Amino acid sequence: MEAQVTRCAGLDVHKDEIVACVRSAEVPGGPVQVRLHTFGATTRELLALRDWLTSLGVTRVGMESTGVIRRRRKAVRDGG
Repeated sequence: MEAQVTRCAGLDVHKDEIVACVRSAEVPGGPVQVRLHTFGATTRELLALRDWLTSLGVTRVGMESTGVIRRRRKAVRDGG
């Protein structure tokens, strides 16, 4: 199967932290680089997560959360 997305991320959302994994390849089907980073759940940390994903050129994000997603996470995601 051919890769369709060259830069994507998965987020595992917990009450007090978010673990992010970014997988990227320079070209579809090329070698994949994996980066892991843990962020806190404060607004400042969520903005840092957004900036980190943006700086890596991530175009798709999948999120898993078994708990309640707080309003500030939605506000950061929506840009306000």
